[in-house]
Amino acid sequence: MSDGNVTSGVDERIKEQSRLRTALIRPELGGICGTIIVFALFLLFAGDSGMFNSQGVLNWSTVSAQFMIIAVGACLLMIAGEFDLSVGSMIGFAGMMIAIFSVTLGWPVWQAIIVTFILSVAIGGLNGFIVVRTGLPSFIVTLAFLFILRGFTIFLPQLIERKTIIGGIRDAAEGDWLAVVFGGKVLTGLFSWLGEAGMIATFERGTKKGMPVVDGIPMLIVWAIVLVIFGHILLTRTQFGNWVFASGGDAESARNSGVPVNRVKILMFMFTAFCACVFATCQVMEFGSAGADRGLLKEFEAIIAVVIGGALLTGGYGSVIGAALGALIFGVVQQGLFFAGVESSLFRVFLGLILLAAVILNTYIRRMITGER
Repeated sequence: MSDGNVTSGVDERIKEQSRLRTALIRPELGGICGTIIVFALFLLFAGDSGMFNSQGVLNWSTVSAQFMIIAVGACLLMIAGEFDLSVGSMIGFAGMMIAIFSVTLGWPVWQAIIVTFILSVAIGGLNGFIVVRTGLPSFIVTLAFLFILRGFTIFLPQLIERKTIIGGIRDAAEGDWLAVVFGGKVLTGLFSWLGEAGMIATFERGTKKGMPVVDGIPMLIVWAIVLVIFGHILLTRTQFGNWVFASGGDAESARNSGVPVNRVKILMFMFTAFCACVFATCQVMEFGSAGADRGLLKEFEAIIAVVIGGALLTGGYGSVIGAALGALIFGVVQQGLFFAGVESSLFRVFLGLILLAAVILNTYIRRMITGER
């Protein structure tokens, strides 16, 4: 005979613990906490330095967007259980190809961009194909491509132009319809109105207000936002996203369940190369030149952003939003140290410390998930 007051056999305390545990193992938790701490620190120590006026916000937003673009691809690939150490070299290689095609060979810039994207994605696919066909660790395969692509990036311009920096891209891109998609700005009218209304800083012309200091949002930032939204929806709202998690969590069980693991991994390598090419294209349009040293260490910065965002190095767990927050932390800290008057070389010290803290936190989370001790 049961007590009439008992309506359920489930202890409410268990429900509360379950909700708390669910919140604690969210991959974005570390990124959210890190973002709050970083913004609080710089508001306290650099709040009066101009870091949070219109120009300051644009500076760290632009840097964060650079990290975000490559972090999205790296995040999806890491969740699928693989790494790509050739991202930085791909950035330099793609930028150099655009310069050679458009400036040296005289192609229209839109054609140079499209061919470069096809070439980059094909190389990414080749990376993935070698990994899944040979069973070699992606760390080794992409490390080889890191050197191969960097070597070509240095060799080709020296062979053709006798130099390692090719300029003139901005002139070649004048009036090009596709160049604007990567090197233009949006909402210029809105920022002009904000300047006229005195809501943002402007360049003074005598007694009249001139052009706003920030005259629009660079397409680099737009691309970062678009890729983050796309990656988040793909990962959390589609069957393919479930396949990505399954491929990184337990590839053999995923195969037995009908998941095309090899195809998923190859596509993720291709998407990572696509993101690197987006970064490279935006970069050459901004600077108007391509250099053989572009993209150095970017592969490690992308991986660090993803780890800060909560992804496990073992695969099968992570979040695009978390990776985006990790990239935001990067951008804010890199620019914030300058505004706070701190030696910029300490940025690398920060990267090492926050990476170590993120790995320790992620290891703890993995133990919570798996029940390991």
